[in-house]
Amino acid sequence: MGMVIHNPRALHVSSPKDDQSLMVPSIFVVMHVNRENHDTVTLTLAPMPGSSLPTIAPGQFSMLYAFGVGEVPISFCSIDKDQASLHHTIRAVGKVSKRLCKMEVGDKVGVRGPFGQGWPMNKVEGKQLILVAGGIGLAPLRPVLEALSTVNQSFKSCLLFYGARSPADRIFISDLEAWSKSSGLSIYDTVDIAPLDWSGRVGVVTTLIDAIKPNTEAVAFLCGPEIMMNFSIQILLEKKLSPDNIFLSMERNMKCAEGHCGHCMFGPDFICKDGPVFSYAHLASRFRISEL
Repeated sequence: MGMVIHNPRALHVSSPKDDQSLMVPSIFVVMHVNRENHDTVTLTLAPMPGSSLPTIAPGQFSMLYAFGVGEVPISFCSIDKDQASLHHTIRAVGKVSKRLCKMEVGDKVGVRGPFGQGWPMNKVEGKQLILVAGGIGLAPLRPVLEALSTVNQSFKSCLLFYGARSPADRIFISDLEAWSKSSGLSIYDTVDIAPLDWSGRVGVVTTLIDAIKPNTEAVAFLCGPEIMMNFSIQILLEKKLSPDNIFLSMERNMKCAEGHCGHCMFGPDFICKDGPVFSYAHLASRFRISEL
């Protein structure tokens, strides 16, 4: 049974002509803090009065600045239909992200962006869509899932494979419950380890992918630890998916977000500018090179 999906934003978003302005953060105010689990929060940020939000595409990211601490790249975890606020899910792993995770309503955050190339929503029209997420990697895919219930692209079906370290490490739990009731969307979630009272699946997410028989014309979006994506890609290739139809969101140490500093170079590409979403066909020759 087909379902209706909408691509709410264009894939390529034009940047302001003044490159210098891209390096100056705008002030946003924390409007809401949602604690997803013990080390992860979702911040809802609103611009200062008189300011407007830019156009955002699923898969793009912002540079979030914790004043006096530093700046980190964080993907959009949701896109407002009315572009009233920004939504970012952040895991406390470094000094900047730890500070952001301690933000309270009314605190101010510096925001630059949006940056990067997002998920190629135009590639999946009329096809089966496979989403593979590990841990907080579900956040950049959430706008794609949200689009399932909005507007106007036709897809055959959608399969979501989501793996977390433990039940306590999962994010968007209420969303997962709601999505599981959506027509045309099948959810397969698992955890690496679990307490005795856990009734769900236990094991790595790749075992779930290995058990399905996808359409060979399917398109796959992957986001999570690179080792997870690597094994997932190999399984999808064994199931005859084309490398041109497998897309992954890469994570690197992005500093400037404009390809100036070189911190996020991956071979000839800048993750911040040429990505973070790439086709596997584009990355295949270097994706498995250690330390690259």
